[in-house]
Amino acid sequence: MTATRSLIAALAVLASSWAAQAAEVALAPFYQNAATLKAEGPLGTVLAREEVATAIPDAQAWRIVYVSSDVRGKPTLSSALVIAPKGAAPAGGRPILAWAHGTTGTAQSCGPSQVNDPAQDLNEYFLVGGTSWTDFGVPAATQFIAKGYVLVATDYQGLGAGGGAHQYTVAATQGRDVINAVRAAGSMGLSGGAKKAAVYGWSQGGGATIAAASLGDYTAQTGTAFDGVSFVGFVAMAPFDIAVAMPPGASGADGAQKAMATLVSQFGGNVFNFAHLAMNLWAMPQAFPELKLGDVFTDEGVKVLDEVFSKKCMHAGADTISFAYPGTFMSLMKTAPDNAEAWGKAMIEGSVEPKPPVAPVAIYFGDKDTTLPPIMGKLYQAQMCALGANVSRTQLPGEQNHFTTPPMAEQFYVPWIEDRFAGKPLENGCPAQ
Repeated sequence: MTATRSLIAALAVLASSWAAQAAEVALAPFYQNAATLKAEGPLGTVLAREEVATAIPDAQAWRIVYVSSDVRGKPTLSSALVIAPKGAAPAGGRPILAWAHGTTGTAQSCGPSQVNDPAQDLNEYFLVGGTSWTDFGVPAATQFIAKGYVLVATDYQGLGAGGGAHQYTVAATQGRDVINAVRAAGSMGLSGGAKKAAVYGWSQGGGATIAAASLGDYTAQTGTAFDGVSFVGFVAMAPFDIAVAMPPGASGADGAQKAMATLVSQFGGNVFNFAHLAMNLWAMPQAFPELKLGDVFTDEGVKVLDEVFSKKCMHAGADTISFAYPGTFMSLMKTAPDNAEAWGKAMIEGSVEPKPPVAPVAIYFGDKDTTLPPIMGKLYQAQMCALGANVSRTQLPGEQNHFTTPPMAEQFYVPWIEDRFAGKPLENGCPAQ
């Protein structure tokens, strides 16, 4: 059996080298054209748009490409899906609601807006009734359109529009993509000039949501395509926050080594979670060029994982790793990383800023979530409540896992968001001291 596995792994590496000269991932014409655009203009500027058919009653939809920026201020491109009620906005305008999606992968072809018929309610790969190789759609979209909201769902930088390789789980970058998606939708005139907005997200998007919540200075910037956006609330389902879960001293050499070891321990137990961890590590140098893939991966790991993550989306990538390295996938990583201190500092810089959110935050989680440990949300709540924020945290009824969290949470977050747009009072969700 060991010899068979070794042969499979060797063939996988050989196939990888044969594929080295292959063309990059295939893209539809809209995204091919998007890759030629330059990230120029005010934040939120819409550089391209394309109408998209939708079966949501009384709705219209578009794919767009807009200007954003990453954690270090580099201008980037992001694509997004916009869904809005048909007709002119009513007096007083329409609220804007931004959706931040969960993990879909790192290749440029992994943006949810690229899927056939993307303008629909959330369609999950793992759940019965899922119709695609990935998660796509916008949760409760039909309900929210009926309530008169404008919806915008970013693909994030690097997925769809190009803008450099995707900075997977660099929440500080994805939070900026969410904010600029709201600016882009507003600049299209769909809100009728109204500037109230909210954000809801899951998994990777849960991290993006809480990251956006603490970017008050970024939100308040002027000279954008749609200045003056006022966020009224943030809903984070199964969010992650790497920095808050790191041990004390993680920005130092010894602490960083311990932090990296903790991450590997948490996410190295099975190939699915390993794929998430490896994608995160593969993506970090895209945001932080002082990091190198060879710091954390073996020579074989660098070669194989670069091939996989630059060309395949989440589930296909995990399947490839499982096929080529059954039971031996951890051999693609070094036993101890080089340059650990720089990695520790980068992980903190790319995470949620330790600043109070600009509006209330509601967290929803399942007690059986083994993909993203609920402790991250608990630690985030404690940190932000200590800073004077209003952060509630709700365990969903029943035995909910990572993938049942969005449908189960819908009954709670839909009225919560509606109340925030209506300006209704909200009790402080922080635990009593």
